[in-house]
Amino acid sequence: MSAYQQEFGQGEPCPGSAADGPRMGWCCLFVPPDGDAATARRMNPGTVTVTTLSRLGPAAAVAKLLEVLERNLGALSLQLGVVSEQPRWRRLLRVNSGLLPAYTHPVGRPLYAEPAVRALVEEGLDRAGRLAREAGIRVGFHPDQYCVLNSANPVTLANSVAEMEYHTDMLRMMGLAGGWHPGGAHVNVHGGGRAPGIEGFLRGWSLLSEDAKGLVTVENDEVSFGLEDLLPLAGTLPIVVDLHHHWVRSGGEYLRPGDPRLDAVRASWRGVRPVAHVSVSREDLLPDWDPSALPDYAQLAARGLTARDLRAHSDRMWNHALNALVASHLSWADFEVEAKAKNLAVDDLEKDVLRLGALPAAA
Repeated sequence: MSAYQQEFGQGEPCPGSAADGPRMGWCCLFVPPDGDAATARRMNPGTVTVTTLSRLGPAAAVAKLLEVLERNLGALSLQLGVVSEQPRWRRLLRVNSGLLPAYTHPVGRPLYAEPAVRALVEEGLDRAGRLAREAGIRVGFHPDQYCVLNSANPVTLANSVAEMEYHTDMLRMMGLAGGWHPGGAHVNVHGGGRAPGIEGFLRGWSLLSEDAKGLVTVENDEVSFGLEDLLPLAGTLPIVVDLHHHWVRSGGEYLRPGDPRLDAVRASWRGVRPVAHVSVSREDLLPDWDPSALPDYAQLAARGLTARDLRAHSDRMWNHALNALVASHLSWADFEVEAKAKNLAVDDLEKDVLRLGALPAAA
């Protein structure tokens, strides 16, 4: 039993356990249903650039960073508060990776060592973590595309390891690090470049701290690492399946829950409920497509749409047939919805999944 279960389990399955779920959630930013700009600003993090901080004197740089951090940590608590009020199946949130700007940069490191900054960060993340744990919210991160653990460039690799440790630090301060994906927590990355391959990824992974190794997951993409390419990693770390990436890379294959390749994916999580990703091609590229029919890659390619066109994410989860496919996968995985309208897109998915009876009757 993990420390998370010991503290908060109380006989109930913790988020991310094999007995828990299903869950679906949004990524990073909150979109107010009424479009209110003030609400959007209050609910979402801001940033400050390294250039700006480097131009300020020490005291002014600390003050500026404190200003941004206070906003960002407040926004995180507000987002978690919204999620905590949702039914159990909506209690999943991918947290914005830019929460602590310049954390790994030489300009930012001494600022985060300042007592006032450190206290604000520790208190804010402890508050957010307790809210997430008490509400049973599954939390994850997804560093940007510059985090490449299989890079052959020593500088890029060092920066990528530092980025993974930064995300681990945040989860550690939230009480969600230590052991194997406590509470279902995870830090998800792509495999990286094709040339260094799986061997390069494992070399980069070996440089991580034990806490980071217990949080990292790896996701299939459209270019370098398809699902089959990642399966050799299943004995080392969990695999995150992205249905849309797979559809694009395979030229139109829709993964079904009974696909034998998913057996290895499920096993890779070692008893933790897997996380998967879903999105769909942009509405404006498929304006006349019947939303009750799955998009047909071959037909769309024949219209002149390229893989680059089709991999771009839509605003909403507009395709009912794809939502039904996700409903069938909820038997084994939780889903992060990667659509531009964020929580509003999860609303779309939820309506279809509820209509199909794929969610429990009680919150």
